[in-house]
Amino acid sequence: MADHIVSAFTDELDKIAADLMRMGGIVETMILDSCLAVDRNDHSLAKDVISRDPSVDRLEEEVERQIVSLIARRQPMAHDLRSVFAALKTAGELERIGDLSKNIGKRTLMLDDSVPSNMRHGVARMARPVSFQLHSVLDAYATSNAETAKTVWESDDDIDQHYNSLFREMITYMIEDPRTIGAGAHMLFMAKNLERIGDHCTNIAEFIYFQITGEYLMPHERPKSPNTGV
Repeated sequence: MADHIVSAFTDELDKIAADLMRMGGIVETMILDSCLAVDRNDHSLAKDVISRDPSVDRLEEEVERQIVSLIARRQPMAHDLRSVFAALKTAGELERIGDLSKNIGKRTLMLDDSVPSNMRHGVARMARPVSFQLHSVLDAYATSNAETAKTVWESDDDIDQHYNSLFREMITYMIEDPRTIGAGAHMLFMAKNLERIGDHCTNIAEFIYFQITGEYLMPHERPKSPNTGV
C-alpha cells in the first residue's frame, strides 16, 4: 500500500478513535451524574443526563458512517481490520451504556423526598467502581494496552459482587419498611443497569484485547469470586 494511502488510512482511524473517546467521555459523566442525581434527589441533574443521550447516539451514527466508508474504500486486512472491527463494536457498547445511564436518570424522576438517604447512597456507591471500569477500558483503547484491557475484563466479577451486595441491601430495606418497596424497586432496576454497564465495559475490553493481540479472551479463564448465593 502506498505511503500516502497508509497515512490517509491512519488519519481516518485516528478520527474514529477520537470520536469514540468523545462518546466515552460523555457516557462516563452520564454514569456518575445520573447516580449523583439519585443520591441528591436532583431532578434537574437527572434531566440534564437524559438530554445528553442524543449526542451519544449521533456520535455512534457518525462512527458507523465513517467505518462503512473506510471499509468500502480501503478494504483493510489483518490488524487494520481488527482495529475497524473493535471500533465498530465499541461504539455500539458505548451507545448502550448511554442508554442505561439515561434510564437511571429517568427513574430518578420517579422518586421523591420520602426515599431514605441510605437507599440512595447505595446506588451512588456502586457508580464509582463502574465508572472507574469504563475509564480504565477507555484508557486501554487510547493506549492500545492489552494488559489493561485484560485487567478490566477480569474485574467483571467485582462489579457483580457490588450488585449482589446492593441487591441484598435493598431487599433488607424493603422487608424492614414496606413503605420503601416502590423506591426499592426503582433502586434495584438502577443497580441492574449499573451491573449491565459493567458487562458492556468487559465486552469493550474483549474487543480491545482482540484488536491488539488477535486472540480471544475466553470466559472460562476469568477469575471468579466465591459464590454468594445471590
